[in-house]
Amino acid sequence: MKQYKFQIPQIIIMIFLLVMAGMTIYLGIPFPRMFNDSLIKLVMNGVLVLSLIPMLNCGVGMNFGIPVGVSAGLLGMCISINLRLKGILGFTGALFFSIIIGIVFGFVYSKILNRVKGREEIAGTFVGFSFIPLMSFFWTLAPFTNRQMLYPIGGKGLRPKIGLKNFFGKILNELWVIHIGDFKIPLGLLLFFLLICILIYLFFKTKTGMAMIAVGENETYATLSGISVNKMRTISIILSTVLAAVGICVYAQSYGFVELYEAPLMMAFPAVSAVLIGGSSGRKTSVVQAVVGVYLFQTTYVLSAPLANAILIPEMSEVLRMMITNIIILYALLYKGGRKKHGKK
Repeated sequence: MKQYKFQIPQIIIMIFLLVMAGMTIYLGIPFPRMFNDSLIKLVMNGVLVLSLIPMLNCGVGMNFGIPVGVSAGLLGMCISINLRLKGILGFTGALFFSIIIGIVFGFVYSKILNRVKGREEIAGTFVGFSFIPLMSFFWTLAPFTNRQMLYPIGGKGLRPKIGLKNFFGKILNELWVIHIGDFKIPLGLLLFFLLICILIYLFFKTKTGMAMIAVGENETYATLSGISVNKMRTISIILSTVLAAVGICVYAQSYGFVELYEAPLMMAFPAVSAVLIGGSSGRKTSVVQAVVGVYLFQTTYVLSAPLANAILIPEMSEVLRMMITNIIILYALLYKGGRKKHGKK
C-alpha cells in the first residue's frame, strides 16, 4: 500500500479547517459537538464517495450516475419499511434488498456506458438526471401498503420524506457509542465504515480487482493479456452502483429520513468533489484518498455554518457555506487539471 502524501489542496484545506476550529473555540461554539458531527458526516457521506473507486480504477471515469445506485438503495429501504422490519433486522433487510436491486440497475447501467466509451462521464450525468424523473413516476404508483409511507390524503403514492424513527433510524449512529467527556465516538458507525473500506481495499488485491486496475491503466495491454475489458468494466459499474445503494442506506439511517423524488438528483457532485479533494487523479484513486477527501470536505461543511451564523446574519450562513465549499471544489479541479497538463508524466 502506497504511503499517502498530502498535496497542496489538502494542506490548504487543513490550514483553513484549523483556522475555523480556532474561531469556533474563540467564539464559544462547542467544539466537541462539531467534532462529533464531523465523524458522523464522514461515514454518512463516506460510503457514497467510496462507491466512485471501482469505476475510477477501471478507467470508466467519475460516476456522475450515482443517482442510479441511490435509487436502488431508496427502493431497498422502502421495501424493508413496507415489510415493517425494525432495528438491526430492518437495516440489514434494507441493505439486502438494496444490493439485489443495485446489481440489476448496475447491469443495465453498464450496458449503456459500455456503448459510449470515452464519454462515460457525460453519459452518466444524463443517465442520472433522466433516471430520477423515471423513479419519481414510480414512487407515485408503487404498490406499497404501509400507511406510514403513503400520502395521508388519498392514501396513494409515497411521501417525499419518510421517517425512519419507528424502523431503523440512527441504528448505526447509536450502536456502541463511546463517551469521552463531551466527545461521542459512534463506534458502531465507524466500524461499519471501516469494514467497507477494508473490503474494497482487499477486493483490489484479488485477481479481478487487479484486472480492473490493468484495464484502467491501459486497455490495449489488458486486452493483449487476455483480460475481457467489457467484462471488467461491467463488474466495476455494478460494484459502484451497489456501493452507492449501500451508501444511501447509511446516509438515510444517519439522517433519520428516506428522501424520495428529486432529492437524489445532485448527490453525485459532493461525492466527486470529495474524491478530487482527497487527491484523486480523476482516473484512479485509493481508499485513503477517498476517506481523506470526504473528511476534509464534510468537516469544512460542518464548521462553516455555525461560524457564519455567529459572525454574519443567519440568512447569510448558507450562502457563505456554499461559497466556501464550491471554492474548495473549484480549486481542487483547477489544481488537478493544471498538474495533469503541466506536470511530469
